[in-house]
Amino acid sequence: MGRWITKNGNKIYIEDGKGGAGPLVAVAAAVVLAGGGVAGASAGGLFAGGGGVGAGAASEAFAGNAAGDVVDSLPGRSIKTRRAEGRESAKKGKPAEAWSKLKVKQLRREVHDLEHAAECVAAATGRVRDFLVETPCSSLHRMLLAVGDGHRNAAVISVVRVGFRSKKQAAAFEKVERVQGSGDVRPLEAAVVLGVAGVKMTGLHYASRPEGYGMVVAEADNATGHFDGETLDALAEVASWMSLKK
Repeated sequence: MGRWITKNGNKIYIEDGKGGAGPLVAVAAAVVLAGGGVAGASAGGLFAGGGGVGAGAASEAFAGNAAGDVVDSLPGRSIKTRRAEGRESAKKGKPAEAWSKLKVKQLRREVHDLEHAAECVAAATGRVRDFLVETPCSSLHRMLLAVGDGHRNAAVISVVRVGFRSKKQAAAFEKVERVQGSGDVRPLEAAVVLGVAGVKMTGLHYASRPEGYGMVVAEADNATGHFDGETLDALAEVASWMSLKK
């Protein structure tokens, strides 16, 4: 089973459960989790085989996300306004402010840096991997964080940044990666980094932007909880502007 989506102005067919990123020199993916119950076979195949995240596991991984203490810094505003304002706060290096504009707070954050071309290759798959063999990257930065709404709903957000030695190389990489089924650069595993098992990224909601010698792509997916598509897009876009510095 699959579906058609519009990506960078093009119609693309993707299979459910397939993590199809857009032009990926940096990737951000938001996956919505809820503290109550197991996700199972949710929309988009986000949790495979019905082995999602249970209430106990989510509560332990995202402690403090049931206090109802999230501050909404833009009460009554539309998601379009929240998205734009959150993006500007993220650009200024103010993550807490950025998340508050989307009515969430940061719960966890982990950053891993790799500085060798071989590590980029090892983290990649398919034709993306082949490209990185021929055109070595200069750096690889991956971040995994969690944000929540204070009512047991949370988002696990992954950011992967691949650096190159020139804009030409980055643009060439983007042309390879943007093709559905061409491979990917794997994000950090939520089960390992955050202790949350079963998270799968589908790439149905995303945002992309160039950044120096690279490009940022944000992806978001529902698991459990009740974030709509526009909110997932906003979470991913804001995350793509977050700093990857430790």
